[in-house]
Amino acid sequence: MPIIESTTQEGTGIRGGLNVAVGKYSFAVDGGAVSTIPLMGATGIPSGSTILGGWLEVDTVPTSAGGATIAVQVNAADDIVAAAAISGAPWSTTGRKSIIPVFTGATAVRTTAARDISIVIGTAALTAGIVRVVLVYASPVAA
Repeated sequence: MPIIESTTQEGTGIRGGLNVAVGKYSFAVDGGAVSTIPLMGATGIPSGSTILGGWLEVDTVPTSAGGATIAVQVNAADDIVAAAAISGAPWSTTGRKSIIPVFTGATAVRTTAARDISIVIGTAALTAGIVRVVLVYASPVAA
């Protein structure tokens, strides 16, 4: 039996394999109010999954009339990208950015319930921006 039993390109995959979850924030679709906005539209990452790593893709730099902050979370506050002002890293330039889980045991995130990828807008509303979050996770395996 191979070590990696199954993989998928997007969404959720077969139990026990590696999977990729993709969430997209678009100001034009999701608005920019100070709030927590689910990006997948469902709790697509199963309970007991282990988020191993991934990346953040800033397609259009977020803007705000105030000093907005953005965080990305799945299981708990700031577990994927810690809250940071949009005037600085990772939000102030386009391109691929690092996230907190970096394929190590110390940084992996284990879900305690079925979860969605969420963006958390704080301090002030956004007025523009498009961001994608790509996460690689291992589905829970029966003991």
